[in-house]
Amino acid sequence: MTLPKDAFRRFQEELAALDKQIEQRASKKQAAKQAAVSAMERAKEEFLALRQRHNLTVADVVSFFPEEEGIAYLQSLITQQAEAKPRRGRKPRVVSAD
Repeated sequence: MTLPKDAFRRFQEELAALDKQIEQRASKKQAAKQAAVSAMERAKEEFLALRQRHNLTVADVVSFFPEEEGIAYLQSLITQQAEAKPRRGRKPRVVSAD
């Protein structure tokens, strides 16, 4: 049984249309993620500017939030600091053969 060329061509067009839909969905999701990240970065910059302008300490900022959120904020600061500075390993001991 042979299929007419028309059916095969329609099948290819439908596959191309599905591929296009998948690409559009992926690009929309990526755009949404970028918007969320940029919004978070903007909020972070505004927050840091306010903190600097009013000379707030970490204690002031933490006490402003409920206790659970304050603890989460402190934990995030600690993890950021740990990620920013890689740990130094021990220097190998040099043994001289005298």
